[in-house]
Amino acid sequence: MSRNARFEWLIFAVLGWLVAARGQENFPLHETNSASRIVVVQGRHLLDAFLPDEERVETAFNRGLTFYTAETNVAAAWRSLLATNDTVGIKVFSDPGPLAGTRPAVAAAIVRGLEAAGLPPAHIIIWDRHLADLRNAGFTDLGTRLGVRVAGAAEEGYDTNAFYLPDSPVVGELVWGDSEFGKTNTESGVGKKSFLSKLVSQQMTRIISVAPLMNEGAGGVCGHFFSLGLGSVDNTRRFERSADRLAVALPEIAALPLIGDRVALYVTDALLLQYEGGPAGYLQFSQVRNELWFGRDPVALDVMALKELMLQRRLLNVPPMPTNFAIYTNAVLLQLGINDPSRIQIEKAPEAAQP
Repeated sequence: MSRNARFEWLIFAVLGWLVAARGQENFPLHETNSASRIVVVQGRHLLDAFLPDEERVETAFNRGLTFYTAETNVAAAWRSLLATNDTVGIKVFSDPGPLAGTRPAVAAAIVRGLEAAGLPPAHIIIWDRHLADLRNAGFTDLGTRLGVRVAGAAEEGYDTNAFYLPDSPVVGELVWGDSEFGKTNTESGVGKKSFLSKLVSQQMTRIISVAPLMNEGAGGVCGHFFSLGLGSVDNTRRFERSADRLAVALPEIAALPLIGDRVALYVTDALLLQYEGGPAGYLQFSQVRNELWFGRDPVALDVMALKELMLQRRLLNVPPMPTNFAIYTNAVLLQLGINDPSRIQIEKAPEAAQP
């Protein structure tokens, strides 16, 4: 039996699905890890013909947020996670466009909630790696409508004083936009570092990561490690083209204090589940879920996303997808979260009262 198949058995068995298998495999867990909590909120008709109903999405989001934080209102919920003098970056995944990836309606709910908590619009940034992707996905229009800034990490430039340098650096294939592009033949040591965007290192104090429930070939899921890690630094081609390098780089980038220590909340946009074709958007490979997931553990959220993607593929008799489980093994060793499903506490937010 393959490693992927054994891991699937563990996930489904622990969470109550009866999946035939001949063995099991667990991830090594750091002894200091404790249980992780994820809150799932489900709404009704949050999507209409794959288009989000912004008001319904906001209502569902706020219901999940207040339940997760155990606060009585949205403003208090956000103030329990961050300070009103913070500059908050809402990290979205915009590459697939407006119908897949992170939906602007989810970002809109966050912006309005932050403003209700007392953050001025000037202290709120919706961001991703490239401004063009944000524009194509509808985020620049949203920013104009809500009066908040929308920014691309690449367009803001990279901070040469803040970088990720692997223990065994591999010289990257630098492209236009990378900080050291054009210097390969003129300076020694070029291409070994991945510099943080100035947007991340200098312009925000807190981050809210909003990742979609979508498959991805190299990592298995376009989750929080993939979205936040590759969106925050340059010189990433050297990681994206090797599963082994990606499995080391994504957790180590997430562990950088300027990134990981600043994340106030992780939200998985599970309004839609796309089980094939990601990170490009394909509605024919998608299923409406009408859910949002909340947590502080990116490992648990991404493992839960992998489980749901694998389950959907099984139900449709789609061949198993390649999944880079080593990302989460390494993340656990760095104490970034939990990947053992038996230690992930999943709670459902109460249903909204019906009129």
